Amino acid sequence: MAATTTHFRVGNGDMTLVELESGRTILIDIRIRADADHPDGEASDVAAQLRSRLKRDAAGRLYVDAFLLTHPDADHICGLRNHFHLGTPEGWSKSSDKILIRDMWSSPIIFRRANRKSHILCDDAAAWATEARRRVAYFKQWGFANTGDRIKVLGEDIDGKTDALGAILIKVDETFSTIDGAFDGSFSARLLGPLPPADDAEEEVLSKNDSSVIIQLTLASGTQPQAARYLVGGDAGVAIWERLWTKHKLAPEVLAYDILIAPHHCSWRSLSWDSWSKKREEAKVSSDARSALAQARPGAVVIASSNPVKDDDNDPPCIRAKREYVAIVKPVGGEFRCVSDGGGDEPLVIETNWAGPKLKRASLIGAGLYATGVGSEALAHG
Repeated sequence: MAATTTHFRVGNGDMTLVELESGRTILIDIRIRADADHPDGEASDVAAQLRSRLKRDAAGRLYVDAFLLTHPDADHICGLRNHFHLGTPEGWSKSSDKILIRDMWSSPIIFRRANRKSHILCDDAAAWATEARRRVAYFKQWGFANTGDRIKVLGEDIDGKTDALGAILIKVDETFSTIDGAFDGSFSARLLGPLPPADDAEEEVLSKNDSSVIIQLTLASGTQPQAARYLVGGDAGVAIWERLWTKHKLAPEVLAYDILIAPHHCSWRSLSWDSWSKKREEAKVSSDARSALAQARPGAVVIASSNPVKDDDNDPPCIRAKREYVAIVKPVGGEFRCVSDGGGDEPLVIETNWAGPKLKRASLIGAGLYATGVGSEALAHG
């Protein structure tokens, strides 16, 4: 089977389902608002769309093989308690029929933020933190974990707090291909962030958006082990992208992508220190941050998981950021896509086969449906 990624219409938020060629699934962030759950709500019913794409195990439980939370802001974790089972897998209830998370992938920053008055966790993020602690404690007690109790801790914490985690700790610049305790050759993931603070003064800044998990995710298809590369960065801001470029500019392939999910919902704050609303066209782009985000491969697509991008003072999404991304991908024959563009409620879908990734979003145009390929190449609708 081909690998696919589904980018749900959640406005200024993130929610992406990765379906590997092996059949395993990785969910990256969620934003399932109350309005999306209401039958008469205007928001897309992304929970139903997600559930329709998932499988059930032998016990009848819907599941994702892994759930990656880039960082614990509400627009990345909203709906967790209503739609996902938390607690021991044995406690799953058929009557509630919530989705089982086989393997949690989480940054240790969730624990520090849970104890900070300056960055209070929303209820869903607090529930994630509680479940993450349960799974870490389970591993510490038994030295192993089974499906529904597993967790990967992405990145080291300060003061050696994660030193004893052994097999469940993924350090920055490490590459892994395991999911729910099994090796899976249809993907590899290289952890690029969260980066540790450069000094004590930077710690407070990095405790929020700039502590986002940043991953280069490589999908295999057929005989092609690198059929598609995704760069995912949560809400990482300009300071982090500048540091990543300084760190990797001699080996920029670790930042290369076919698909970039534009950080922070196509925010100018990932590309510049200047305020867009205050300085508008006088705002200056950071050359280092732009370079980090400019490692586009031929035909690359930048995806904005955001509201429609308009020429106004909003940030995110920001029209100036969109223009920068268009300028990045145009020379390589790529394109920029906003998930909220187009008619209907259907998500944007990218399918990857041996020839690489192709956009397959069906959207109502006039009386017909259409589908497009990455870059300028079109797919026949089928």
